[in-house]
Amino acid sequence: MARDRHSREDPDVTNVCVNRRARHDYAIDETFEAGLVLVGTEVKSLRAGTVQLKDAHGVVEAGEVLLVGCHISPYDKGHVFNHDPERTRKLLLNRREIRRISNRVLERGYTLIPLRIYFRRHLAKVEIALARGKAQRDRRDAIKRRDLARELARER
Repeated sequence: MARDRHSREDPDVTNVCVNRRARHDYAIDETFEAGLVLVGTEVKSLRAGTVQLKDAHGVVEAGEVLLVGCHISPYDKGHVFNHDPERTRKLLLNRREIRRISNRVLERGYTLIPLRIYFRRHLAKVEIALARGKAQRDRRDAIKRRDLARELARER
């Protein structure tokens, strides 16, 4: 079930990190909103904006969806209680969504990509997407279409 309920102007949502390369490298089919299981200092690092989604992806293991490769930098004032920046984090989805995602990921060519991390009120959320990788020619076509649309808008 795709969840596109929140708009970009939603006052309860504050973006922490956006994966811009995802929409360039992948064709997005469906998006989901998932909760993110974090330890204490990870929340403070997220609020500081020290997170990278560059090499992150999702995997389904034993009926759970996990976020792998997301780098949340250690908190400056965390000392010995700091977290591992590259640890695998569990995503919170309902059973129906997990089943749908796992069936699609088993199909050839689908992958689970995080699009952005944000706070909805006080809860950390991840927008993940079922996506297929774009071929080089598809990327070039998208760039041509975008340039053409820009020229048409300029002429108006």
